[in-house]
Amino acid sequence: MTSQRTDNAREIAQSLSVLEAASLLAGRNEWESRALPERGIPSFIMSDGPHGVRRQTGSGDHLGLGESEKATCFPTAATVANSWDPQLAQDMGAAIGQEARALGVDVLLGPGINIKRSPLCGRNFEYYSEDPLQAGRMAAGFVRGIQSQGVSACPKHFAVNSQELRRMASDSVVDERTMREIYLTAFEIVVREAHPQTLMSSYNLVNGTYAHENAHLLLDILRQEWGFDGMVVSDWGGSNRLVEAARNGGSLEMPVPGLDGVRAVCRAVKDGSLPKEKVYDRAAEVIRIALGAQSHGERPALDADPHHALARRVSEESSVLMRNEDQILPLAAGTTVAFIGDMAKTPRYQGSGSSQVNPTRLETTLDVAKDFDLDVVGYAQGYDRQGALNASLISEAVALAKRADVVIAYIGLDELSESEGLDREHMRLPQAQIDMLEAVHAVNPRIVAVVSAGSSFETAWASKTQAILHTSLSGQAGASAALRILTGAVNPSGRLSETYPVRYEDNPTSRWYPATQRHSLYREGLYVGYRYFTSTHTPVAFPFGFGLSYSTFQYSQLTVDEDGARFTVTNTSTVDGSDVPQLYVRSPKTLWGPAVELKGFSKVHVPAGQSVEVTIPFDSYTFRHFSIDKEEWAEEGGEWQIGIGHNVNDIVLTQSMTREGVTSFTSSAYARYIDGRVEDITDVEFEALLGLPLPQEPRGGVLTTGDPLSEMSRAKSRLARAVASVLAKKKAKADATGKPDLGILFVTNMPFRALEKMSMGNVSAEMVDGIVELVNGHTWTGLKQTVGGFFRNRRANRQVEQSLKNHAPTE
Repeated sequence: MTSQRTDNAREIAQSLSVLEAASLLAGRNEWESRALPERGIPSFIMSDGPHGVRRQTGSGDHLGLGESEKATCFPTAATVANSWDPQLAQDMGAAIGQEARALGVDVLLGPGINIKRSPLCGRNFEYYSEDPLQAGRMAAGFVRGIQSQGVSACPKHFAVNSQELRRMASDSVVDERTMREIYLTAFEIVVREAHPQTLMSSYNLVNGTYAHENAHLLLDILRQEWGFDGMVVSDWGGSNRLVEAARNGGSLEMPVPGLDGVRAVCRAVKDGSLPKEKVYDRAAEVIRIALGAQSHGERPALDADPHHALARRVSEESSVLMRNEDQILPLAAGTTVAFIGDMAKTPRYQGSGSSQVNPTRLETTLDVAKDFDLDVVGYAQGYDRQGALNASLISEAVALAKRADVVIAYIGLDELSESEGLDREHMRLPQAQIDMLEAVHAVNPRIVAVVSAGSSFETAWASKTQAILHTSLSGQAGASAALRILTGAVNPSGRLSETYPVRYEDNPTSRWYPATQRHSLYREGLYVGYRYFTSTHTPVAFPFGFGLSYSTFQYSQLTVDEDGARFTVTNTSTVDGSDVPQLYVRSPKTLWGPAVELKGFSKVHVPAGQSVEVTIPFDSYTFRHFSIDKEEWAEEGGEWQIGIGHNVNDIVLTQSMTREGVTSFTSSAYARYIDGRVEDITDVEFEALLGLPLPQEPRGGVLTTGDPLSEMSRAKSRLARAVASVLAKKKAKADATGKPDLGILFVTNMPFRALEKMSMGNVSAEMVDGIVELVNGHTWTGLKQTVGGFFRNRRANRQVEQSLKNHAPTE
C-alpha cells in the first residue's frame, strides 16, 4: 500500500505546474497542509503528540496557549524511557494513534528523541535518554505503535538540538564522529527499524547551516544513507529559505508562512538556479502523506477508560525506586501515613509547552488514597509551589508528621523549572521543599519521598528520607500508580535512563551550557552522560541504568559468541518481579572514546525463585565507530570486553572476545580526549577535533535576520531597545507567578526571519529585511522597505492565489 501510494504521489506531482507543486511546500494554517482538491490532493492535519494528542480547537496555536480537545495524558518520554521496555512504548503509541484517529489527526508530531546532553535542558522531559541506543529503541517502539493505527509518526527534532535558550538562533558546532555516534544514532535506529513516514527538522543551525536546509543531514545521511523517503516538516517557524529547503531535502514549512517563499521557488526554477525536479520530489513527499490522510473520513469513537488504565500501567512500569532503607517499602496494610507536599493535591504530571495535553481525567493522591488500605491522618501543603519560604506551612507539616507512622512527601521540580522555551538555572529542588524535608525529618525520620521531575536533579537531601520513588512526570493516572507501588500491589521495575550526578558542576558541559551567544560548541565530544562519568571515574549519586526492586536478581552463566550474549537471570527473592539486565561493551581502546557503552538491554519478568535465560543479540550498532579518515562506519579490531550489569556501575558478568577490524590511532592533536577530561578542553584541541577553524561570534551592534528578538536590547534603535525592555519585563512578571508565559518565551527566542514564517503570510522576506533595518537605526530606509513591502506582498499573494485557483502553469 505504501509503495503504491508513493508511486501515485510521484505521478500526481509530475502533473502539477511548478507553482502548484511549490505551493504544497508551505502550510495552509496552524496545523493543516495546503490542499489542491481539483488535482486530487487533500490536506492533512498535524498535531503535537509526544505523550498524548494535543488537538487544538478553534484557530489553534502551536504553543498550547488555547484550549485543546480532551485526550489521554500519558507519562512523558523521560518517564517511559525509565521502563526500558520498547513494547510498552509501542502499546502507548498505539493508544495515542487510536486517539489521533478519533480526533481527526493524520500526523502526530513525536516522539522527541534528542539526546540529554545537559541536565539543564528545559525540554528534557520530552526526550528519552542520554544514550542514543536506548532512546532509539524506545522511540522505535513508540513509532511502530502510532503507525499501526494508520497515523504518521514524526520523530523530532532533527538534529543536534540540545538547548532552549536561543533555540531558533543557535548554531550547534559539533565534530562529525560525535554527531554520528551520539546525536544521530537514535534517529537512525528509528528510521531503519520503525520507518516513520515523516520527520521534523530542528530550529537550530548545525555547523553553520539551518537544519531544515542542511544537505548533509537531510540528503547525505537521512535520505541517501538511511533510505528515508518520507516528508521532512520544519519545526513551527523553523524554516529559513524555502528554495534551499527544497534543494536540500526539506519538504514542508509550517505553520503558515504565506506565499513569499513559494514565489521565490518559482523564480529560482525559472532562472535555472533550482532544478524543478527538486520541487517535484518535495511535493511528492507531501502528497504521499495527503493521500494517506484519514481525517476527512469517519472518526472512530474514543474510549477513554482503557487508555486511562494503560496510562497507569505505563507509569507503574516506569517509576524508579531509588532508595529503600530498612525495607520501609512496601508499606504494610493499615500503615498510618501523612501526605505532605503541594504535589499530593495538585500533581506535577506533565511539562509545559507545545506537548501539554488536556487530560480526559486527572487523578490526585488525595482523591485516590481512599482506594488503598492506608490510615491517612491528614494532608499538609508543606511548601509554597513557587518556592517562597513559608514558615507556617513547614510548621503545619511538622505537626502532622508527628501523628503518622510514615510521612509520604510529594516533592519535585515546579512548572517554571521544566518548559519548552527555557532552560533550568540549576539542578537543585526548590529550597522550600528541602527545608520542609529537614524540618519533618527532625520529628519523624520515616519519610518516603515521591518525586515528580522530568530530568535529573541533585539529591543531597536524600539522607533525610528512608525511601525515594521517582515517578518522573507520570501522566494523568500517576497518583494511583505511585500508591500501588508504595503499598506493594506493584513491584517497581523502572531504571534510570540518565545519570544523576552528585552536583551539577560534575557534568562536563557545566562550564559552557547553555550557549548564550550564536555558537553552541559541543566541546565535550563523545563524553555525554555516563560516557563521561565512567571514563573519568567521577562519582555519581545514582548511575545510568540504576533502579531498585522488591525482588533481588542474580546473573550467571554468561556465554558470548558472534551473535550475542546469553546468560541466566535468577529471582532470588520470594516476590515476583521484572528486571532490566544491560549489555555494555568496552572497546580495545586503540581509538579514543568512552570507557563503556550500552549496546543492548532486555526487560524480563522472573517469578520468585525461578530463572530465565536471556539473550541480547549483537547488531550493526554494537561494535561500530564512525571513522573520520574513511568517512564511514568501521569496526575496531582487537579484544573487546562484553559485560552484563544491573547498571553501568554494577557490571557483574564479563567475557572477552576478539573481533577483526581496523586498528585506529588517536591523533596527538586532540590526545587529551583519550582520558575523557573534556571539562578543560581548549579551543585549539576542540578545533583539532572539529577539523575546522572555530566559528567567530559576530562583533558590533548590527543585528541580522538570524538574531533573536531578545537581541534588540543591544540595538541602535531606541524604539527596538524599548520593545526588548517590555518583553523582558513581561517575562519577569510571568516568572514571578511560577508558570512560564509560553508566548513571551517563544517571541524572545524567535529570530527576525521567523516573522515571515509565523505571520499567516502578512510578512514577506523583504519586510523582514526592512524591520531589521529599522532595528539597526536606519529608520527611513527600513520604514520605506517595510511599508512598501507590505503592499507588494499583499498584491503578490492575491495574484498567486488567483493563479492557483485558475491552475495557471506559472506565477
